[in-house]
Amino acid sequence: MTHARAGLIALGMALAASSMWPDIWSGAPRAQPERSAVRRSGVLGGAQYHMEVPAGWRGGLVVYAHGIQRGPGPGAVAAAPIGSHILGEGHAWIASGYRAREYQPHLFIDDLVAVRELFVNEIGRPRWTIIYGQSLGGHLVVASLELRPALYQGGLAECGVVDGIGVVDYLLAYTAAAELISGVALLDSPDEETFARTLNERVVPALGMPGTYTARGRQFDSVVKYLMGADRSGNELPLRAQGLTRRYLLNMVFRHPDVEQEARPGARAGSTAQVRYRIDPGFGITEAELNARVRRLYPAKDARSPSANPVYAERTGKLTVPLITLHETGDAWVPLSMEQAYRRRTIAAGTDQLLVQRVVRAPSHCGFDGETREQAFDDLVAWMERGVRPQGEDVLAPDLSGIGRAWTPILHPADPLAGRNPTLLDAPSRDAQQPGR
Repeated sequence: MTHARAGLIALGMALAASSMWPDIWSGAPRAQPERSAVRRSGVLGGAQYHMEVPAGWRGGLVVYAHGIQRGPGPGAVAAAPIGSHILGEGHAWIASGYRAREYQPHLFIDDLVAVRELFVNEIGRPRWTIIYGQSLGGHLVVASLELRPALYQGGLAECGVVDGIGVVDYLLAYTAAAELISGVALLDSPDEETFARTLNERVVPALGMPGTYTARGRQFDSVVKYLMGADRSGNELPLRAQGLTRRYLLNMVFRHPDVEQEARPGARAGSTAQVRYRIDPGFGITEAELNARVRRLYPAKDARSPSANPVYAERTGKLTVPLITLHETGDAWVPLSMEQAYRRRTIAAGTDQLLVQRVVRAPSHCGFDGETREQAFDDLVAWMERGVRPQGEDVLAPDLSGIGRAWTPILHPADPLAGRNPTLLDAPSRDAQQPGR
């Protein structure tokens, strides 16, 4: 995208915002009387909800989408991680616990819409609404921005499933690679109990575990390196190995051998047909052999259809409002490759100037410090209100070995950069940020 086009996008956003929220842009005082603080909880459509509105509410609203919760029954409402900061800036936040648990974003998107409508009816119409999510909540963020663009004026996703159903594709591709390289027909398991027994009794001895890999386990680890987002030159993502240790067996997931009998909507929609596996040379199997021999998994009929199941369909990248994402380099559950895939979608859609991605060098999942989260939120508000596009980094760079220097306040001891503070050395000045750059 040219600088001229980027400038036009920023100008267009600024003009649109100025017409919607003239007092923010002009600095004129608001004429309405001071509001009292509101704190309210309840149940709506079978889902718990919570609202927090500060005294003197300035009109901004954050809709928080929490991550996955396991087990039966309705979910539990969770507070926004930066809730106190949001309130301190004069904005309100609301959250839904969702009517159910597990991975059912098609339900959860509607639950968030419902609690926002309740807020509008009981508190008032916000000037702008940001949808802010973590992990599974990142799927809700991006799907909401694409499918319900009129409701939200900005998005913030942490460790998010920003490429939607792509995270299920990743887990199935991971499992299929383990099956091929171990030589154990893991995906033929008729039920979860058999799957777990086969994994522990046959796959683990064949591959080993991180730190004690067999020769075949080293093959598998090379494949996983690329599934998680290694660059074109084969450079490791910082702290990938440490993050993988926590998820090594958990990422091997069961799906019914007959996908039409699979009950879980996410599992029904998963596919590895489009996955192009990579492996480093010297491991005794070529990429061509790997891709020819690995089992391919396909979705159930209409399970990821844009018309029948739009939330589980592949994302389009067609953003209409700003989105900032935060991600960790060593996250093996929701890997950096999700960010890379969504960046490619926005480039294809011509909307990449509306996406800013920041990366932290860490082996965790959703382990960001408060300052990193708060800065991202503040930068998103400035982008929406003043057209100041913040800085991020290129997750598709040909060399990712140094990624995350600008956004990592405290380095993990195993990080090769430990001993120096990359934030002080490499972080761009917030004062130097310019619209459309």
